Amino acid sequence: MSYLVPTEFVTKMVDAGESKIFMSTRDTLIRAFMAGAILALAAVFAITVGVQTGSPLVGAMLFPVGFVMLYLMGFDLLTGVFMLTPLALLDRRPGVTPSGVLRNWGLVFVGNFAGALTVAFMMAFVFTYGFSTGPGAIGEKISHIGEARTLGYAEYGLAGWATIFLRGMLCNWMVSMGVVGAMISTTVSGKTIAMWMPIMLFFFMGFEHSVVNMFLFPSAMIMGGDFSVMDYMIWNEIPTALGNLVGGLAFTGLTLYTTHVRTAPKRTTYN
Repeated sequence: MSYLVPTEFVTKMVDAGESKIFMSTRDTLIRAFMAGAILALAAVFAITVGVQTGSPLVGAMLFPVGFVMLYLMGFDLLTGVFMLTPLALLDRRPGVTPSGVLRNWGLVFVGNFAGALTVAFMMAFVFTYGFSTGPGAIGEKISHIGEARTLGYAEYGLAGWATIFLRGMLCNWMVSMGVVGAMISTTVSGKTIAMWMPIMLFFFMGFEHSVVNMFLFPSAMIMGGDFSVMDYMIWNEIPTALGNLVGGLAFTGLTLYTTHVRTAPKRTTYN
């Protein structure tokens, strides 16, 4: 069968989380770097399409191409390991420890950020012909996104911070569904369709993805966005990453694990 039932693919989720924890530092960093770089290119692609067509929906419909590519290649996003690796800890896999989970998160964060930042510099160079001209319509769009999604939240204080956190939760609810989608089918077409749907939804709705933002905000600053590194960290990256962690684990990882692996006792009926 090309479709795996939940009890099968949830076991694959736990196995995947365990394997990522024990992966070498070198391999973890390389895979995370490539994931961050490819997702950054997909973000540029989606914004370019949105600007040129005047339709954000078209950009959102095409953005998942990057997510599909990186997961078919076996690369790792922070949002994915936020959901997968704790399951191996909950399942009490031998050798899996809280420090091992945190180590994996730290390495993937560094790799994702390095990959996204590399593409940010490359695309800024391309848009400005080596920083000799203005950034053009697409570069200006990116810089305005950076301002709106830092200073725009800061205007509302704690309510703004909470809004980012909730958008981060909603984002990784959908993104982690895409990660799981890659496991429910044994065909490339099946995996692609299952991944495409939730990723398109999160992007169009403007939910906050920590790795996409690792590209958007440094890129916006390079191309003239009027906000600081501290604005980016406090009013976007930190609450987004925390929201991504809670949303992916609570809404996807734990719900699937507890109802398909650690199930509650079956009810008994009496005549």
